[in-house]
Amino acid sequence: MLAESGQFALIVALAVALIQGTFPLLGAYRQNASLMALARPAALTQFFFTALSFACLAALFLNNDFTVAYVASHSNSQLPEWFKVSAVWGGHEGSLLLWVLILAGWSAAVAVFSKDLPQDMVSRVLSIMGLLSVGFMLFILLTSNPFDRLLPSFPFDGSDLNPLLQDIGLIIHPPLLYMGYVGFSVVFAFAIAGLISGRLDSTWAKWSRPWTLIAWCFLTVGIALGSWWAYYELGWGGWWFWDPVENASLMPWLAGTALLHALAVTEKRKIFKAWTIMLAITSFSLSLLGTFLVRSGVLTSVHAFASDPERGMFVLGFLIVVVGGSLSLFAFRVNLFKGQGQYQLFSRETLLMLGNILLLVATVVVLLGTLFPLISEAFNMGKISVGPPYFNLLFFPLTLLAMLLMGVAPFVRWKKQEAAGFIKGFVWMAVISVVLGIAFPWIFFGSPVWQVIVVTVFCVWVLSATIKDVVKKSVNKKNVLQGFISLPRSYKGMMLGHLGIVVLVMGVTYTSFYSTEIDVRMATGDSVSIKTYSFKFHGVKDVSRQNHNAVMGEIEVSQNGKRLFSLYPEKRVYAVQKNMMTEAAIHWNLGRDIYVALGDSFDDGSWAVRVQHKPLMRLVWLGALISALGGILVVADRRYRQVRRKRSVKNSPLELEA
Repeated sequence: MLAESGQFALIVALAVALIQGTFPLLGAYRQNASLMALARPAALTQFFFTALSFACLAALFLNNDFTVAYVASHSNSQLPEWFKVSAVWGGHEGSLLLWVLILAGWSAAVAVFSKDLPQDMVSRVLSIMGLLSVGFMLFILLTSNPFDRLLPSFPFDGSDLNPLLQDIGLIIHPPLLYMGYVGFSVVFAFAIAGLISGRLDSTWAKWSRPWTLIAWCFLTVGIALGSWWAYYELGWGGWWFWDPVENASLMPWLAGTALLHALAVTEKRKIFKAWTIMLAITSFSLSLLGTFLVRSGVLTSVHAFASDPERGMFVLGFLIVVVGGSLSLFAFRVNLFKGQGQYQLFSRETLLMLGNILLLVATVVVLLGTLFPLISEAFNMGKISVGPPYFNLLFFPLTLLAMLLMGVAPFVRWKKQEAAGFIKGFVWMAVISVVLGIAFPWIFFGSPVWQVIVVTVFCVWVLSATIKDVVKKSVNKKNVLQGFISLPRSYKGMMLGHLGIVVLVMGVTYTSFYSTEIDVRMATGDSVSIKTYSFKFHGVKDVSRQNHNAVMGEIEVSQNGKRLFSLYPEKRVYAVQKNMMTEAAIHWNLGRDIYVALGDSFDDGSWAVRVQHKPLMRLVWLGALISALGGILVVADRRYRQVRRKRSVKNSPLELEA
């Protein structure tokens, strides 16, 4: 009965979503308070039934109910309990249900935490989110039902979860990534609601900004965790491969980053409204595009869900309706964007717009690199592969230009900045940046590469600009530390966000140019050296675990003749699917990673072994976490936590005030 109960709960959730998507919207149009009042309880009710449906599916996995086709395809009685739970979203159908659950959760969050918003605005926002839920629920029920039975014939045991996904990374990576993906639906709904109502003032931007920040933080952490998972689980030692599915998550992140900056300008200066609305539509549209790419079967990737093209066409049709409808509404309401504020060419507004353009160019670069092979094949132009050289070549100058702007923008005034004497204030920053940019790689790595020097110069440029700005804002305090503590959380969050990007760029650059890798054939007692480290192979032993057997190697690591530690890489064979998987062994600190993986075995008992030394590898993920922490600090700013109603003399009848 669990399967039937789960499907019934999902059908009820669909019915409630239909009510949520229609009646409050009609009520807002007619200014009918009774219809508008349905929005919040409908959102909460939809979340309850969606969560109930998801809980039923999870219980089916825990109970090993192999009469359900989805459970039989993605689980097994020998699978550990925690992997049975994560297997709920380990395939196409379950991950879609997770998507719908998170969308319902965002709707419920808006219903609960937007009590100070005007009723008509909340009604429109929740109605739009309800209509989005309707689309995805229909997708599940019509094409991807996770509750379909295999009766009367069903397998005695399941096919097991993909061994690549039997990892803690699967437990936490997809939910966080989906929280970011789906979170952009909130700002999308705010944008469409603003277009419908004609209410696109600074208050609208203030309502939208914290929701966008939260979604962006989730997406940042989700992408970082996906990178971390690929690094240690796939056995290649790479942290980013420009895989099409990886790109599918990067595109909305880039557009979302541009959206955050555009919202800040709209809130502060009441300008860039049209641009901000377009970015809100673009960010969520790219999330839907990523869903289509992953689920249509058009991509080949270790991350992609194997799915038939008919399902992909449903998502493509939904994407066309959402994007086409949004752009049509935007064109119809273009008169709302007249009479924006004025600013001079040399101003903070201009620099922020340039930063937005750089981010959008980067998004287009990723989009073209991801879709061009598909377009080429569709038009019988042959199979063309777009790999890392294309992306690295174009991202290098874009990153440098973005960092240049990050260092200058905080010191440029709004509206107009006098050019006279402005450049003189940056001379010492430029000198320090060049000196340290050359010295750091020279001292610590001995063989500076020009790309590394250039990147380091720009990283130091942003760091010195941050220090200069903090000192400038703390000039009236007793000391810099006291001044820093007294700064608003939104400012400290912005600084952390930028510093996180600096840390990430440093990690990417140094591990890309200074990593050392060797593939060797090693028998018991053999040794090999990298840098100052020596690796001695002590052979292998068999290990048996709950759902797999493994051959575990032992490699002793020494430095300058002194033993440091041992690493234990594995080759695993899973009991059901009989797939052999590589489990790398990693020892790390902030300065470097030591990475060892077993390859194939040979008839004489020797093994292929991959040994890698990766300097500053951890800065890649540390930088992402620092940036996400910065976003959380901005959301925690008091003006987003303490709001009260205030009559406005402008377009909006209500205004949020800190």
